[in-house]
Amino acid sequence: MSRSGLRDAAVLLLGGLVGAGGLYAAQEGPSALPTRALALYAGLTGGDGHAHAEAPKAAAAADDHTDGDGHDHDKPRAAAPKEDGHGESGHDHGAEEDDGLDEEDDDGHGHDAPKAGRAGDDGHGHGDGGEDGHGHSAELPEGVVELSDAKVKAAGVSLAAAGPAALREELQLNGVVQANQEATVQVTPRFPGVVRTLSRRLGDEVRKGDLLAVVESNQSLTAYDLKAPISGVVTERQASLGEYVSEQKPAFVVTDLSTLWVDFSVYRRDLGKVAVGGTVRIDPEDGGEPIEAKISYLSPMGAVDTQSAVARAVIPNDGRFRPGLFATGAVATAEQQAPLAVSLDAIQSLEGREVVFVREGDRFEARDVRLGRRDARVVEVLSGLKTGETYAARNSFVVKAELAKGSASHEH
Repeated sequence: MSRSGLRDAAVLLLGGLVGAGGLYAAQEGPSALPTRALALYAGLTGGDGHAHAEAPKAAAAADDHTDGDGHDHDKPRAAAPKEDGHGESGHDHGAEEDDGLDEEDDDGHGHDAPKAGRAGDDGHGHGDGGEDGHGHSAELPEGVVELSDAKVKAAGVSLAAAGPAALREELQLNGVVQANQEATVQVTPRFPGVVRTLSRRLGDEVRKGDLLAVVESNQSLTAYDLKAPISGVVTERQASLGEYVSEQKPAFVVTDLSTLWVDFSVYRRDLGKVAVGGTVRIDPEDGGEPIEAKISYLSPMGAVDTQSAVARAVIPNDGRFRPGLFATGAVATAEQQAPLAVSLDAIQSLEGREVVFVREGDRFEARDVRLGRRDARVVEVLSGLKTGETYAARNSFVVKAELAKGSASHEH
């Protein structure tokens, strides 16, 4: 409804009230009629042309304004509300809001709503967790990460103790794992004949005296046994069921793989650096730790095509090495002692600093270190570490990654 419509409705209502003045005057008094009419008009329009739902309350309030002091309260000044819609209270809150949000209004209203901007300077709703708004409990110091023994083991992180070590100048060699020919036996039939029974296949493990095959002799027409002369593995089988075999060709080859040869190629310029009895560090390149062995043989003959000679080491084998696979070797040509050193794998770069992760209980601490001489395995530590301290050696990058994850989780 428009403002003019509301005013017309109010005038009609006032006319009705005046028409009923006789009855109303007898009950309320003559002076009350104009005051009530004006109050009702004000309650209907709110003084600003808008209809208000609390018109009955405005009319009732007009009754209370008739005092016994004899004054006429029918003047529009007393009943007309302000344009802020508060009726007779007459308070202009629009002006007071400009004075600031942190103070209560002067009209006596209790403004208990949370004030905007009181949550903190950074706009976060902070609880009891501290000035940064995070409820952190028992935060770790900077550069420290917590990893249980189970997690360390699952991640493949190896631990070592810092201490003295030998720094070596080394000659790098390439080699091939070979079967130990001194532990390899060819099984040849004693008499020519036909294979009637086969008891073992290629790759089978055998014990000394185990039956390999039964051969029927062509000369005597009697059968005889072929047995394993040593314990080992059947690495070759040149016989099939019903096939003719003879002493001209081995029917089986049995090899003891408990020891193996590693043959390295040594070029002519390096032959003077390698000698029988010298130590060679062998890496099978399977991700495990290298092993050390002695050079047992240096070939007196060279190969025409490669212009190199063979240097051989005999190694024990627990199944880790397999004949035919490559391996690398390192022969020490000079050696110096370092009073304190760690594995080269232990060194990590953290924000431009070289650190070692030191183990203390279930925690790793990123310890700044100053490094000195190094070789292909270890590096000398000049400061930042003490002898006997436990540190993360192989796969130490896993600890660095865990530290980075922990740091990222604390950032906004």
